[in-house]
Amino acid sequence: MGMDGVMVSEDEEPSGRYIVVKALEDGVVIMGLTRGKDTRSHHSERLDAGEVLVAQFTELTAAIKVRGKAEILTDVGKVASGL
Repeated sequence: MGMDGVMVSEDEEPSGRYIVVKALEDGVVIMGLTRGKDTRSHHSERLDAGEVLVAQFTELTAAIKVRGKAEILTDVGKVASGL
């Protein structure tokens, strides 16, 4: 268990940085964007109204893009997208 209480495997370092995305409409898309010289999308999820995704920033994930009407909770506050 990591210092912040997050379970991690031996070969994985916890970042401790999470976001929570709650879809407020059908078809909200969340994309993980890579780190490095060329920023690219490496993963995407599609949520319907009421679905929630908890995402973590990692060595691979530098940014998370949300497309559609959603509520986003982070360690720095709450924001809304798609308004």
